[in-house]
Amino acid sequence: MKKLLTLALFLLVAVGASAQNVQLHYDLGRGLYDELGKTADSYGRPALTTTVEMFRPDSFGSTFFFIDLDYSTGVKGAYWEIARELCFWQDSKMSWLSAHVEYNGGMSNAAGSFNNSWLAGATYSGHSKDFSKTWSISLMYKYIPHTVSAAGSSEEHNFQITGVWGINFAKGWCTFSGFIDFWREHRAWQGTSHILLAEPQFWVNLNKIKGCDNFNMSIGSEVEVSNNFVAKGFYAIPTLAAKWTF
Repeated sequence: MKKLLTLALFLLVAVGASAQNVQLHYDLGRGLYDELGKTADSYGRPALTTTVEMFRPDSFGSTFFFIDLDYSTGVKGAYWEIARELCFWQDSKMSWLSAHVEYNGGMSNAAGSFNNSWLAGATYSGHSKDFSKTWSISLMYKYIPHTVSAAGSSEEHNFQITGVWGINFAKGWCTFSGFIDFWREHRAWQGTSHILLAEPQFWVNLNKIKGCDNFNMSIGSEVEVSNNFVAKGFYAIPTLAAKWTF
């Protein structure tokens, strides 16, 4: 889940601040797909996930990380990403080019446990004049150690393309944000070699209620849209979610 902070990320680069948020997601996948509802630890999909995100800019660029924890009568899986960007070129006040390095990794009792991976590449980012619309695209080399194809050949050297967007609208009441990843990763147990994952989120920001300026709660939903990620084939899995921004 969640490679987000989208709108906040670009806005905070401009104003030189930092932000964190905590999200709680109730996953509906077990009810929608029978194969995800199996109770065995080796294949059951957890019903609850918490996400902690942090973004912090500095004079050279920015650092972003998030941690996902999946629950099913206790913590059943953990996933972590940390990324560092160094801004080295800016064509205007509304777009810039950065060097990007990243680490992804985790552990899970479910099928398809996360492979550790290291990524490096470039990110081109931009925003509208009022920061109500933001976007970025990253092109990266992805190294996944010990990866082999179904035929048994080494497939450690791969690629990843990532797009991130954020739209703040309805006078700040609503946020539509998310990311899309497409990468190459041979999964011998699935017989697949390419993965698509997108996680659009929609939030209603309750601090826009009159008299609730400091009540930084948002409620909404995320839809995990994937091909060959959860398992072989296509899945669209919604959540019910709440978020508190610090």
